[in-house]
Amino acid sequence: MGKVFTVVFDGEVFRPEVPVDLKANTSYQITIRELPTTTTPTSVWDVLDKYTGSIEGPGDWSIELDHYLYGTPKRSSSDRT
Repeated sequence: MGKVFTVVFDGEVFRPEVPVDLKANTSYQITIRELPTTTTPTSVWDVLDKYTGSIEGPGDWSIELDHYLYGTPKRSSSDRT
């Protein structure tokens, strides 16, 4: 059975992130798989800021919210204040 551990490639060699129990001067076969980069947690404000101005929709979203969320009939223009 193989061992799995994370390494960092510094441009020349692979450096394990933790001590490994391997015999020195022994050949090993490795498989390379890039790990996704970890991102720092973002606040809800960062998420909202990311999408500000990027979502398109009808111009009457704020007036016809119930229609678009729940399917209620649109208000007539005389109902709008």
